[in-house]
Amino acid sequence: MLSTSQPIGRRAVLFGGAAAVGGGVWASLRWFNTGAEVAAGDLTAPEALEGVRSDALVLVDIRRPDEWAATGVPEGALTLDMRRADFGEALQAVVGDPNTPIALICARGIRSRAMANQLRQDGFTHILDVPEGMLGSGAGPGWLARGLPVTPP
Repeated sequence: MLSTSQPIGRRAVLFGGAAAVGGGVWASLRWFNTGAEVAAGDLTAPEALEGVRSDALVLVDIRRPDEWAATGVPEGALTLDMRRADFGEALQAVVGDPNTPIALICARGIRSRAMANQLRQDGFTHILDVPEGMLGSGAGPGWLARGLPVTPP
């Protein structure tokens, strides 16, 4: 607790302000996933669309229902909210074979990367990530900015 007899020093105010701004910048960089890249085993949004259209993979939009409603769902994608406690089992029920190529997409590639790692641990053998997501990240402009087709949820 501050005493009214001890004013806050100018350096403390400047340091505190800089820390708040720095924390905000860091949070923004993380939210927009600016450091994302398309790595081996990842797909760009156009590659994911091509894979869906050629039946080479199953694309799963793991975002929330409110996000699907706000932007639409990538053409050909299944919708499966990653917050489901039985996500892995529900995905298994839909795709059948755990060796089926499955690409995951979310808003900016953060959740899809985490879920891809979890599914690999759960025994799925061919999980791909779309790190640019629907809204774009450091990996690319995103499904929507690329003008790729969406359907209503």
